Amino acid sequence: MFLNYSFKNYNYRLFLYVLLLNITGVLVIRSATNQDSSMVGKQIMGVIIGTLLVLVLSLIDYHRIVALAPVIYMFCIMGLFAVLMFGVSRGIATRWLVLPVIGQVQPSEFVKVGLIIFFSWFFNKNQEKINQVTILALSGALFLAVFLLIFMQPNLSTSLVTMVIFLCMIYVAGLSYRWIAGALAVLIPCGALFVYLVQYNMVPFLKDYQVRRIRAFIDPANYAEANLQQSNSIMAIGSGMLQGKGLNNNTLASVKNGNFLAEEQTDFIFAVIGEELGFIGGVLVIALIALVVYECLLMAARARDMAGKLLCVGLASLLAFQSFSNIAVATGIVPNTGLPLPFISYGVSSLMSTYLGIGIVMNVGLQRRISNY
Repeated sequence: MFLNYSFKNYNYRLFLYVLLLNITGVLVIRSATNQDSSMVGKQIMGVIIGTLLVLVLSLIDYHRIVALAPVIYMFCIMGLFAVLMFGVSRGIATRWLVLPVIGQVQPSEFVKVGLIIFFSWFFNKNQEKINQVTILALSGALFLAVFLLIFMQPNLSTSLVTMVIFLCMIYVAGLSYRWIAGALAVLIPCGALFVYLVQYNMVPFLKDYQVRRIRAFIDPANYAEANLQQSNSIMAIGSGMLQGKGLNNNTLASVKNGNFLAEEQTDFIFAVIGEELGFIGGVLVIALIALVVYECLLMAARARDMAGKLLCVGLASLLAFQSFSNIAVATGIVPNTGLPLPFISYGVSSLMSTYLGIGIVMNVGLQRRISNY
């Protein structure tokens, strides 16, 4: 099978960027958890298994994987249903399953990659009919089923990630600008109405904590307590200045020692990066993530067919939006959400799902069009 590949097209650069991000992530997690050997060990094991997974998947023809898209979609639905029925709760959220041998997993992380595969198949199959009402309605219904199951956990942040993935993929598949203009004409007024209603707690599908976070972002002066996490994160990043305080610093003013942040090894990992690696370290991490996204888009431009292009665009949109959201929360640009920083934050489910996506798109790059470049 792989003997027909031209390995001069193998994207070693992408593999290197991902490994550099992983190494950085392990070092920062070790510092953020005060050298918790259990967490660090799990993350290292995830990196090792994920690396092997990338090497294997990069040699499997992506058309074989895309052909399984309907089955993958059904597994996504069943996994999300299982979470609602048998899931493990943390606080007010139920997002995890405990599986024999494997342990605790978060299905919604894998669903993001599953949706990329499914809609690569669906939009490729219906490429010539993409602007027909029936196809748009069907694709919307298929997406909405997954969106609502994730939203009900509740997991608004991951729901928004899946929405961005879907919108980017349907645009690349050939959605007419007339549909886009019509959608914007409806969404912009609805967005303004949503912001107005949030201020009066009149949005029925939002939880109280979600409303408080949005209010804290709109009016930080009157909701300082709800905005405390982000304020502390901004102070931590600023305290790192240019070169940072250094990894594993143990000053009492550190975010990890002063109990200034919750989940600093996941949601607010960039605050630790800013404090300990400084502006230089933060910029280098952002640059590496940008290079990963760029390589995915470059492979999309060189892809042999629409299915391959959509796989690459889907993963690029996932990594770009999720990275932006995590860093934007840590720096106070957007309301507080709970999204991990890809390849950096602690979490084996998130790590393995992104590795799955990287492995698949690397095979797309391995089979790029001969006529290009």
